[in-house]
Amino acid sequence: MDTNSGEFVMTRQFLILDKTDNVGVALADLPAGSILSGSGLAESVRLKQDIPAGHKFALSAIGPAQPIRKYGVCIGLSTEAIEAGRHVHVQNIESMRGRGDRS
Repeated sequence: MDTNSGEFVMTRQFLILDKTDNVGVALADLPAGSILSGSGLAESVRLKQDIPAGHKFALSAIGPAQPIRKYGVCIGLSTEAIEAGRHVHVQNIESMRGRGDRS
């Protein structure tokens, strides 16, 4: 917070919740082509798509049927290959929660 004006000033664009995560979370709308670095990233990531605030993006390449890790736990499996910097959402991830047909 800027103590002079009382306005919030965001200094980070994304968040990585655990060092084992393979997705980051956008803290603001991030345009395609943005290059993200720091905040726990081993290498910079160039966004391939616009990433809406609150949505996930791949920190590195994720193969088909590979775990998507957020909060340090598997939150689902990729349904296709996902390049680093691509949006990770319902179009390319299948949740494993609440399913009786998989363990």
